[in-house]
Amino acid sequence: MSEPRLHIALVEPEIGPNTGNVGRLCLGVGARLHLVHPLGFQIDDKAVRRAGLDYWKRVDLVEHADLAAFLAWAAGRRLHLFSSHGRRPYTAAPYAPGDVLVFGRESVGLPRDLVAARGAWRIPMAGPTRSLNLSNAVAVVAYEALRRVDPGLFADPAPGPLVPTEEPP
Repeated sequence: MSEPRLHIALVEPEIGPNTGNVGRLCLGVGARLHLVHPLGFQIDDKAVRRAGLDYWKRVDLVEHADLAAFLAWAAGRRLHLFSSHGRRPYTAAPYAPGDVLVFGRESVGLPRDLVAARGAWRIPMAGPTRSLNLSNAVAVVAYEALRRVDPGLFADPAPGPLVPTEEPP
């Protein structure tokens, strides 16, 4: 199995459609999806497949029995944990190819002791909400990481203004 651009890990996700959306996102950014059990749904649930559309069967998926098994797999890899309790914004993270982006459960996020031990990045909130929907948060971070690890994807093939600057004759 070749190394993907990125790894995206969901620790004990609870909502199947969110996981389906993240699986589809993983295909879009060239990431391997890691699901850390226990899950709050069955992986073959119709809701997971519906959210992932016909892409779900093509998701590069690895399942881990529990957090300890995932952390054993991740030993020696660079982990970026994301939490509303993170100290610095996700845009400050030094993303590199092969990094592991780790997100927690929809209801409570990552275990507090894990965040305390390893640190975490946060997505800044300007409004009164505590956090984003899990699949939205993963998308925000994944595309920033992709921009850093594969900047050529973001090159403007036709630089210049998007609209004409002069009136046509």
